[in-house]
Amino acid sequence: MTVMSIARFERFFRAAAGLNVDKNDLKRHSDFVEVKLYDLLTVAQATAKANGRDIIRTSDLPITKGLQESIHHFRKIDQEIELKPILEQLATHPALDRTPDEETEAAYPDIIGGLSLALAQSFKILHPDLKNPQTQHWDEARAVFDLLL
Repeated sequence: MTVMSIARFERFFRAAAGLNVDKNDLKRHSDFVEVKLYDLLTVAQATAKANGRDIIRTSDLPITKGLQESIHHFRKIDQEIELKPILEQLATHPALDRTPDEETEAAYPDIIGGLSLALAQSFKILHPDLKNPQTQHWDEARAVFDLLL
């Protein structure tokens, strides 16, 4: 990841929840969004299959009201930070039984942005005075997301 990319992530986490992140946090973030995107696609794949389709559509993704609001909030923050091009690089997934259509794949950066925003805010909900997330904080936040997504 380039220095410019790291600086944008740092700005994003400060804007989203007043957090200071470092390179270790960026690796944890990358791992988190990879797993959560795959989790969303796994459910979407089952929905597409249940509807007799070979492709995954955006409407198959289990986007909750809260995640949808986080996506909208991310878009507002991203107008200034321009993190979306970097998130496009993180928007990969392993092979699935059903193939996502182009519209669904195009939505990945916004979904990852919404997940990232929700993650940052969850740190502050769990630890209101937190400034520098540590491994324990990442593990706690991941556990909450694993329960919900």
